[in-house]
Amino acid sequence: MIYNSPADWKNDNRKRVLLFGMSGLGKTHISNMLRAGGEWFHYSVDYRIGTRYMGEPILDNIKREAMKNPFLRDLLMSDSIHIGSNMTFDNLAPLSSYLGKPGDPARGGLDIDQYILRQEQHHRAEVSALLDTVHFIDRAHDLYGYDNFVCDSGGSICEVVNPDDPNDPVLRALSENVLLVWIKGTEDHNQSLITRFDNDPKPMCYQGDFLSRMWNDYLSNNNCKADEVNPDNFVRWAYSQALAYRQPRYQSMAENWGVTVSADDVSGATSAASFDDMIMRALANHAA
Repeated sequence: MIYNSPADWKNDNRKRVLLFGMSGLGKTHISNMLRAGGEWFHYSVDYRIGTRYMGEPILDNIKREAMKNPFLRDLLMSDSIHIGSNMTFDNLAPLSSYLGKPGDPARGGLDIDQYILRQEQHHRAEVSALLDTVHFIDRAHDLYGYDNFVCDSGGSICEVVNPDDPNDPVLRALSENVLLVWIKGTEDHNQSLITRFDNDPKPMCYQGDFLSRMWNDYLSNNNCKADEVNPDNFVRWAYSQALAYRQPRYQSMAENWGVTVSADDVSGATSAASFDDMIMRALANHAA
């Protein structure tokens, strides 16, 4: 790690950190809070994926849907209108809508092969966006004058790395440039995340073998064909499985490559100073 003690962090005039964990536990909350203070650069991996690496297929998908409407088709074909996606750090809906959910097309579902293709696109894009972290550390400093840097990673980071491989290229590149910090939730937090997801099921990213196993299990358990699957029901069912699948992977990332903070501590961090205190406690715990 680039920091091995609280003193290392306190004395560094160019602090660099990457936050990871399940979506909903505070990564973006902390990143926004630090950015709002004016001394931290906020790099969003999901935003980078959706704009730099998947912007074209996202836009093509929107245009494909628009082309189904004769009125919009004529305007598009004559270059009379322009279609774009308005993606922001806080609104990643264009990326989510492109990833979609597998199942019955009458209920908005994607063919499973198309769904897997889009998952693979996201996997490659996420690896590239994570490796871009190093470039943005330098860019934030040299171009914009920011000394401090926070990387707001996606919840699926643990799906695209091998935390038990000391030569994992992504984790090695990251650990040489940022402190990896796992935001760890409790069982109560996990249940809250599941309840929130049940109320508003959204597209997810999955590791390939895990997705294949979940898809086949769902078809078998519900005795249905692929085009009969209710897309929302599938992602609701898969979410709790993904939560359990990711937990040990996050833990290995923290144990082998970084430190751990609790989601409760994150929710209580309301300033850059309180964030510094939280990181120093995590480093002290790691050293102990």
